[in-house]
Amino acid sequence: MLTATPTDRVWRALADPTRRSLLDVLARRPHTTAELVERFPDLCRTGVMKHLDVLEEAGLLMVRREGRVRWNRMNAMPIQRIYDRWVSKHVRGMASAASRFKEHVESSHKPKTRRKGRDR
Repeated sequence: MLTATPTDRVWRALADPTRRSLLDVLARRPHTTAELVERFPDLCRTGVMKHLDVLEEAGLLMVRREGRVRWNRMNAMPIQRIYDRWVSKHVRGMASAASRFKEHVESSHKPKTRRKGRDR
């Protein structure tokens, strides 16, 4: 079996809708684990912690401890690396094609203007 790469761990972490929801919450501001448990009442504390562990292992979560309080903050860099590698080159090509298409449509539908003295 192949060893999971950092990118594999990010994709696996993002594949779960609960983890994506956690990241959506953490994208706004850091939260304590207790706050996250309150925001996800369908999960027990252990369930939230398991999801946070997967996110941390993937590098999508940065943790800071203050005594017994654990602060969780999203780290967007792994997502940016995925965007740079997998998305940006495809979006750039599609955006370029859309721009060319727009120019073509606009140029072929320009109203023809009459020149004075010629069309009378």
